[in-house]
Amino acid sequence: MTGLVVCVAVLAAASAFGVLHRRRSGRVRVRGRDDGKRLGVAELGGPLGERATLVQFSSAFCAPCRATRRVLGEVAGMVPGVTHVEIDAEERLELVRELDILKTPTVLVLDADGRVVRRAVGQPRKADVIAALGEAV
Repeated sequence: MTGLVVCVAVLAAASAFGVLHRRRSGRVRVRGRDDGKRLGVAELGGPLGERATLVQFSSAFCAPCRATRRVLGEVAGMVPGVTHVEIDAEERLELVRELDILKTPTVLVLDADGRVVRRAVGQPRKADVIAALGEAV
């Protein structure tokens, strides 16, 4: 009987962790550590968007990175003045460390001046990215 109780408790704890992790993954939010950080052409390897820039950190074997690339490309195509820049995290380790990127995909939303205003870890939803762009402008 004790084994059954332990099994049920472990399953409940694992399920709660899984639900919490899934809800937090991909959510676009403000992070205090990003306050005041700016990225420019030298860091991005390309020009900033006129209104905003979506910066995606990815890696070669990251399956959600491909879906995130598609979502951000669609958003950049829909919203005028928005640019999508993808950075290979493995090639730019100094920038990854500086920006505290812990997981791929990570998406940074930059305003027109290159300031980090929002961050999403995991695959974001299109609606969340569009809402974050409204706050960046």
